[in-house]
Amino acid sequence: MLRPPATPARDPIVAIATAPGRGAVGIVRVSGADLAPLAHALTGRLPTPRQAHYGPFLEADGSAIDHGLLLYFPAPRSYTGEDVLELQAHGGPVVLQLLLARCLQAAGEIDPERGTPRLPRLRLARPGEFTERAFLNDKLDLAQAEAVMDLIDASTEAAARSASRSLAGAFSREIHALRDALVELRMLVEATLDFPEEEIDVLAAHDVRGRLARLQQQLQALCARARQGALLREGIQVVIAGQPNAGKSSLLNALAGAELAIVTPVAGTTRDVVRQTIQIEGVPLHVIDTAGLREAGDEVERIGIERAWSHIEDADAVLWLHDLTRQDAAGYARAEEAIARSLAERLPAGVPVLHLWNKHDLAPDAVVPPDGLALSARTGAGLEALRQRLLDLAGWQGGSGEGLFIARARHLQALARAGAHLQDAAAHLHAEPALDLLAEELRLAQHALGEITGEFSADDLLGVIFARFCIGK
Repeated sequence: MLRPPATPARDPIVAIATAPGRGAVGIVRVSGADLAPLAHALTGRLPTPRQAHYGPFLEADGSAIDHGLLLYFPAPRSYTGEDVLELQAHGGPVVLQLLLARCLQAAGEIDPERGTPRLPRLRLARPGEFTERAFLNDKLDLAQAEAVMDLIDASTEAAARSASRSLAGAFSREIHALRDALVELRMLVEATLDFPEEEIDVLAAHDVRGRLARLQQQLQALCARARQGALLREGIQVVIAGQPNAGKSSLLNALAGAELAIVTPVAGTTRDVVRQTIQIEGVPLHVIDTAGLREAGDEVERIGIERAWSHIEDADAVLWLHDLTRQDAAGYARAEEAIARSLAERLPAGVPVLHLWNKHDLAPDAVVPPDGLALSARTGAGLEALRQRLLDLAGWQGGSGEGLFIARARHLQALARAGAHLQDAAAHLHAEPALDLLAEELRLAQHALGEITGEFSADDLLGVIFARFCIGK
């Protein structure tokens, strides 16, 4: 596994581990080698490992900064794999800053008996550095380390539970099982290379074709579950578009269950985008209400319409809201045709457009096109069908999400590369067996899977991943 340089990564580090602001409890966390002398300087005693000690946190002159709990976890049985100290004090920002400053000061103090510093000077931790050290010390693999931040950032209960499963190693275990099967298959193929005159018999005797086919099936199943996990983490961006007064803001309010957007009979009320994240069966949907699409009446509305088109072009799905009460009006129909032409020109290929016909309560006898969905944002009729269609657009396969694990875009990309290499391996096997090329494709597939758990990880990738963590984690 590629590792970042050992220096200065192994310097003792310290950070406030709780979120900014006031709270009942705040935590200062320290990680490094041989932290017992620092604990003694802060509390006047050596703590017992993995036991909570209540008492004062001391300034250099012996006065108390605060009273709280000290926890000491000696290496390697700690979160980072190094000695870890946690100071749990009252959660005021000033108190925590005083404790942080005292830790930095105490680390450089001279031990009167030895005439040397108590331990190497502490430095402030970088974002994510505690979890990075847990990865570097083999306490977590890379997929588990990423799950730490996914658990913190989870926006739905299903996402939190899935991130917790990834943190516990569910995703990694499946990757390792695939990798082990790949390694075994590689061993058979590479051993056969030493006996080329017997390769056909050896391939048949060890069912190499069957093993490879089963590997492909297992990888496809894992990819499908990973895509569902990625949905729980990322969700999709849904833009509500249409002419003024079609009921876009009313629809956003109905989906969110709150009065988020202003609704009036005046055309052009919405001048800027209004965003809200909702969840359906645990899948987060980032819904954006936009200004009505028409020829702008003033500069402010023109800017709002430009922003609407910008969000439409970046959408994962578009809800095109039509007005059933105006579908027979000539001017309305011409405007709808203009929107359709603009959508065809500006919307990326493959982005789905769901046609919604609103105000069905006011025009119950109006004919809705076969590809459309009738609803009433005012009464809520048709909203449940819309929610199901949104899940279908997102690619959600239903269920509670039980058994899923959080996955990221880079995980999906690595799984796709592994699948492509296995497909190429099958081609080399089924045509005229070329075992050297087959062995190389299997090696590349193993390498792609190893990128997920960090067995093969470039330094710059690790830097990007951990830099997105919060300080103290």
